[in-house]
Amino acid sequence: MSGVSRQTVSRVLNDHPNVRDEVRERVRSAISSLGYAPNLAARRMGGAKSYLIMAINDRQRTLENWEAERGNDWVDQMLRGGMLACEANGYHMLFELIDTDERAVTRLSEILSSLRPDGIVLTPPHSENSDLWELLESRNCPFVVLNTPVHDDMLQAGMDERAAAVSATRHLTDLGHRRIAFLSGRRDYGNTSLRVDGFLSEVERVGGETLVELADFSFDTAARVTTEWLESGAPPSAIIAENDEMAFAVLHVANLLDIKVPEQLSVMSFEDTPGVRFSVPPLTAIRQPTAAIVACACDMLMTVAEGKTVEPHHVLPFELIVRDSTARYAAA
Repeated sequence: MSGVSRQTVSRVLNDHPNVRDEVRERVRSAISSLGYAPNLAARRMGGAKSYLIMAINDRQRTLENWEAERGNDWVDQMLRGGMLACEANGYHMLFELIDTDERAVTRLSEILSSLRPDGIVLTPPHSENSDLWELLESRNCPFVVLNTPVHDDMLQAGMDERAAAVSATRHLTDLGHRRIAFLSGRRDYGNTSLRVDGFLSEVERVGGETLVELADFSFDTAARVTTEWLESGAPPSAIIAENDEMAFAVLHVANLLDIKVPEQLSVMSFEDTPGVRFSVPPLTAIRQPTAAIVACACDMLMTVAEGKTVEPHHVLPFELIVRDSTARYAAA
């Protein structure tokens, strides 16, 4: 219908550079009028690329959230950013859950053998697993690590975790708070240590006091720790939670103890998932650009799959969103 050979059609479908613009447009017009969609299996047979990008997420934490019917906005945002970026470039995004123990290498090796993805997006804590790095390098599979500063020559995408924590904490110190608590996630998440470091440095700058506890990113653990803090003889005047779920736990405990937020306790969160706008009061939060980070990672991998070079480090901007859960410190 387009009046060209099969080989030319194939070159157009695979974005081959040696095709005249006039011919390329004629072929694409014919494809559109016929309602043709390229067959993925056929495309894979025609070249080395699989047109698949795969994201690897923490199996245990993701399943715990799903089974507790809490959902997982991190996954939602990751899929939104990654799937749309891949779709725009004729790729497909796959999502796999892998345990963080010794089974991780075996499972990823099986995935590489069966699906041959063009690239892997490693999320924390997989992004810090050097055994996975070595496996991917040995199989010549490009990968991007998210939210994890690692070696200079690795492909990385994320926000400045330490700077985000400094910004969150400075918001509170500027309001006069000096005894501030930080509900952190898990020790094996490298971004947790960066956030804690930023928090501690800002409180130290103003000569304040700190409380820090690991709460496993979970509502129940955060609620227990918050109860201990608020019922102690020297409670904090402000609490920063490393994710929204833990911040909701702080609001819940404060309500049970008849502690008014923000009049008696200021509360802040990381992530800024949609639910924080509807909490009572709406939460002040650091907005993490998860969808944009994953889209950036997928773009990097698709560029590498085309045989092109990419800038290895991409730092995307975070944003401090001030709502009604923080206020100026009022001494009792």
